[in-house]
Amino acid sequence: MAGVLHGSARTTPRIRAELQASKESSRSLAAQYGLDPKTVAKWGKRTVTTDAPIGPTPGSTVLTPAEEAIVDEFRRRALLPLDDVLGCLRDTIPPLSRSALHRCLQRNSISRLPAAETAQTRKRFKTYEIGYVHIDSCELRHAEGKLVMFLAINRISKFTYVEFYESAGKMEGSAFLRNVVAAFPYKIHTVLTDNGMAFADLPKNRRGPSRRFLGPHIFDRV
Repeated sequence: MAGVLHGSARTTPRIRAELQASKESSRSLAAQYGLDPKTVAKWGKRTVTTDAPIGPTPGSTVLTPAEEAIVDEFRRRALLPLDDVLGCLRDTIPPLSRSALHRCLQRNSISRLPAAETAQTRKRFKTYEIGYVHIDSCELRHAEGKLVMFLAINRISKFTYVEFYESAGKMEGSAFLRNVVAAFPYKIHTVLTDNGMAFADLPKNRRGPSRRFLGPHIFDRV
């Protein structure tokens, strides 16, 4: 059955096939057919002559929107290979299989890790000793509500630990750190975090009478 053309299409399947078969330059073909050179180049690279479907890419039939959000954010932050992502998230997302994970990464355009670290990335994650751990948290919003992801990773060994909470307060931050210490296979000597409430006091409470009254942040007491 013939494909349906988009309403704004300037070419027909026959013209597209001719563009793909031609050896002439995009500029020359654009002049012949009265098209934009970018349109000629686009169809010259394709192997089909039909338009791509209009509308959003179908979602997963295995994962919920919340689970897809978890996979997407974890991959972007941890920068781990597919099998490592699967190992870290399998307990949190029981339906997650290797094939379902791969399809999810493809849908979100993160199926491939960067080929090489950029200078900025190398500066961000400098080489530290094995006991240096970076802890981060982020809020995941989805149709079903919100979830907070806590992530601990050592950039040298790539050992990663992740948990999910309904909020990101002091108690959640300290509970996560205790679990990180128990889970990591080696002694942690340094922890790097941001200044979020889960890890640090509000600026107004960092000095003065409030500081002496409150004592160290509960995260620092773990």
